[in-house]
Amino acid sequence: MLRNIGEITAATTLPVNADFLNGFAHEPEGVATNTNLCIAEGVAGLSIEDNTGNSAAPLYEEKLAVERIRAARRAIDDSGIPVVLTGRCEAWLVGSSDPLRVVLERLTFYAEAGAHCLYAPGVREPNEIKQIVKAVAPKPVNVLVSGFNCELTVSQLADLGVRRISVGSGLALAAWGAFIRAAQTIQKDGAFNLLAQNAASAELNERFRGKS
Repeated sequence: MLRNIGEITAATTLPVNADFLNGFAHEPEGVATNTNLCIAEGVAGLSIEDNTGNSAAPLYEEKLAVERIRAARRAIDDSGIPVVLTGRCEAWLVGSSDPLRVVLERLTFYAEAGAHCLYAPGVREPNEIKQIVKAVAPKPVNVLVSGFNCELTVSQLADLGVRRISVGSGLALAAWGAFIRAAQTIQKDGAFNLLAQNAASAELNERFRGKS
């Protein structure tokens, strides 16, 4: 992961945010150590989530989850580099029985522990988003937009108070969706009409000229 992050930061002058999963450690001390390693790769931001990876207990116990965020923030402060720390609650993604309650409680604690930005991937209802924004204000909230809530617009999210938007793998999945639909049309109908929607090769070459 660190090697991949380093390759990306070296390839662009844009700020890079690392999806740093659970910090690749369970205990706060390990999270702090790995946060320092991530910062050394040149990131402008990183996220720490509370997903354990264990289906039997998918979220870290709340006190430990908070301490993990606090440890990451301490590592950032000690580095002297203004890296943005995003605290993530995975309640929706792990199928919690009452995800909104868990998210509101945990993100509030993560904000108090030093997270600069708060994030609960999986939220879809405008009213739920509004409650999250209110709970952690004035700190910014990130919302993931994907197939489950793609009817939302940038202006709607802005009106709800959202300050940052992620699309995750959405653009890649959109590209693969177009690929699959075109291939199936060729196979089933012997038709190539969906290729009319392709990006122009010349335009792509021009965009990426000198980028390799």
